[in-house]
Amino acid sequence: MKILHLDSGREMRGGQWQVLRLHQSLLEAGHQSFLMAREYSPLLTLARQRDLPCDVLRPLRLLIRSRRFDLVHAHDAHAHTSAAIFSRAPLVVSRRVAFPLHTSAASRWKYTRARRYLAVSAYVARILMAAGIDSGRIDIVYDGAEFPETAATGDTILTPFTNDPAKGMALAEQAAASAGLPLQLSKDLTSDLPHARAMIYLTQAEGLGSAILLAMAHGVTVIASNTGGIPEMIENGVNGILVQNDIDSVTAALRALSPERCAALGAVARETVRNRFTVAHMLNATLASYLDALK
Repeated sequence: MKILHLDSGREMRGGQWQVLRLHQSLLEAGHQSFLMAREYSPLLTLARQRDLPCDVLRPLRLLIRSRRFDLVHAHDAHAHTSAAIFSRAPLVVSRRVAFPLHTSAASRWKYTRARRYLAVSAYVARILMAAGIDSGRIDIVYDGAEFPETAATGDTILTPFTNDPAKGMALAEQAAASAGLPLQLSKDLTSDLPHARAMIYLTQAEGLGSAILLAMAHGVTVIASNTGGIPEMIENGVNGILVQNDIDSVTAALRALSPERCAALGAVARETVRNRFTVAHMLNATLASYLDALK
């Protein structure tokens, strides 16, 4: 199968990591996969560093190149718009965000152009259906986390660093201070998670949360907001802890976070990823959607 991926992100966030993993996995599985991304973006830079087939995303290049592929896979809203206008191959669209769809005439036209939607969670799938997209055109394709050979062994409690006020970093800092626990603000989860025992992930809305999956894959206990698609990964008290977005709820969870409890929850979290949320799971679900789009 020949697949052309489009991503217009300026940063290397969870969605871009999923694009990179999918692109590489498709190539390793013997498919012809090609990525077009924003010029100078971290995603394009990483793809070039790994010698993965890629190019700058520009309208004329998309118009010409799309004719050579069986499918075009748009991974964000701007890429979806570009594909709807310029692509000459069947279109599938990943939907990762937890906010409602736009309802303008142009947006409604754009959403008729995709043969299938790959929702990152059942929660996101319901948002698509609420906007009038037929459930028969929607597949749930969860993120895939890379699975480390060994679990984390450290004692750090961390939270992802962010400038987005809706992501709850300030609340995590307040709760940690209230619980009398040190908190690390992580700008590089890949480097920091192997040395952690818990991660706080607070947000007002979340399609799924690939950072949560990464922490779970390391056997790190996640304290996360009970919102969006997060409960589709975390079963409260079984493989992580779900909280409300208030200081009392988060502080209570932190105070109950003994090393022994972290070890137990983290072990189950790691098995959850192994059984449901690996890159292989994501690849197989995506390929099934591609085949349905080509029928």
